[in-house]
Amino acid sequence: MSTKFIFITGGVLSSLGKGVTSASIASLLEEMGYKVTLQKLDPYLNVDPGTMNPYQHGEVYVTEDGAETDLDLGHYERFTNSVMSRENNITAGKVYYNVITRERKGEYLGATVQVIPHITDEIKRLVMQIEKDNHIALVEVGGTVGDIESLPFLEAIRQLAMELGRQRSLFVHVTYVPYVKSAGELKTKPTQHSVKELRAIGIQPDIIVCRSEMEIPEEIREKIALFTNVKKECVISAQDVEYIYEVPLLFKKQNLPKLITERLGLEYRDVPTRWEKVVHVLKNTQKEVTIALVGKYVALRDSYKSVQEALIHGGIANDARVVIKWIDSQRVDQRDLEEADGILVPGGFGERGIDGKISALTYGREKLKPTFGICLGMQLMCIEFARNVIGLEGANSTEFDPNTPHPVIDLMEGQKGIKMLGGTMRLGAYPCILLENTKARQIYNKELIYERHRHRYEFNNRYRQVFEEKGMVFSGLSPDGKLVEIMELKDHPWYIGVQFHPEFKSKPFDPHPLFKDFIRACLQSQR
Repeated sequence: MSTKFIFITGGVLSSLGKGVTSASIASLLEEMGYKVTLQKLDPYLNVDPGTMNPYQHGEVYVTEDGAETDLDLGHYERFTNSVMSRENNITAGKVYYNVITRERKGEYLGATVQVIPHITDEIKRLVMQIEKDNHIALVEVGGTVGDIESLPFLEAIRQLAMELGRQRSLFVHVTYVPYVKSAGELKTKPTQHSVKELRAIGIQPDIIVCRSEMEIPEEIREKIALFTNVKKECVISAQDVEYIYEVPLLFKKQNLPKLITERLGLEYRDVPTRWEKVVHVLKNTQKEVTIALVGKYVALRDSYKSVQEALIHGGIANDARVVIKWIDSQRVDQRDLEEADGILVPGGFGERGIDGKISALTYGREKLKPTFGICLGMQLMCIEFARNVIGLEGANSTEFDPNTPHPVIDLMEGQKGIKMLGGTMRLGAYPCILLENTKARQIYNKELIYERHRHRYEFNNRYRQVFEEKGMVFSGLSPDGKLVEIMELKDHPWYIGVQFHPEFKSKPFDPHPLFKDFIRACLQSQR
């Protein structure tokens, strides 16, 4: 079987939604019965986003095999049944690292190592790795056409398309059509220039997806088609929508999956789409629940993208709309917590905002409000409990206070002595055993689970007995019993902390059990 490749590029400006566009196309093709995979090519020189500030890059998404990747891989997994791995996110840093390593080993036999052919050949090699037994592979190029750092990637996919041939390759260009309010007009010139730039390097888009505040009218689509050398029906309007899960429906309405399959010589199958049910719940439900998300990166909400989406999925499962109340952990106001139906403290690193998160957890524990702690959130639940219930003055994590008298959270044994920061945490899926007669066991309804991790610090087992004596239940443990993975309070309606990141395995059509039950508890607390 020869895999067909769809290459997705972007123009005019970044953050247009290439990831959601790619994921939506993949989802529609998958619903037709085609096996799909996706890949993100990122032009930055970091080997992966694992050491990058969330304010610069948004969340770091973690795959089953422990790769720290771009957040778009989260969209890929949420929209499809495809499982991402480290092969599905390629950075310029990784490409150059591989080439330089080969040069140092003498594998180029003394040749002058250059961008063309050595860098472009390496990019093509990494792209072709995802071919395998997939019918269709969608390859998204990060950044914007015209960026210097994107050029090697664009040249590589140009070469690949030539080698694959027209029946096996297709180009989708995502661009922006701004609305100039003072003129009362949608402007096509940025799109024209973007496509001109793309064509100058040898790539002619087959389909243009036009992002805009409003639906692109027919006369504007005709104008874009004329100036970009594409058919009018291949100019797709991608106006702003309330929920990203409306995008597949928007594309299907404009026959995008039919255009793609016909162009690639594949059978088009007009099948029902699961997105209609998902969107119907979001648009028509009469129930609403408010969640206070207490974090330090709330100024850039993409830092918690998977958590946001997992909360929405939990709402869908309960026929409810979730409203997220964003609370800066440096400025926690009790009134904000009072107005919320539940509290969630997500993962993170560093000392800033810790006191605010702890105060929110104290409020959730004392007021019997459903409270969910993830990764750092769970660790802070333990610190709060140690200080305010057990009475361990100065209890802390050695991440924040290396000299704390009570290190209830400490660096994992396997992390001690590690100097390199990138890719060295406890990463990826690990097994966890759920104890009988606990909330966690009831929620998952199984004994063994696998969840994804990204952390260096862990609960200190020296304090396990005193915690249990005061009402803390360690309901999820590593198979050898040494690592605490889930904690819950015995006499609280819903107070659960997890060391892993359940948000990475939640989908709109298959919500994660913890988020589903958390939203259920929040709705119940309204009564």
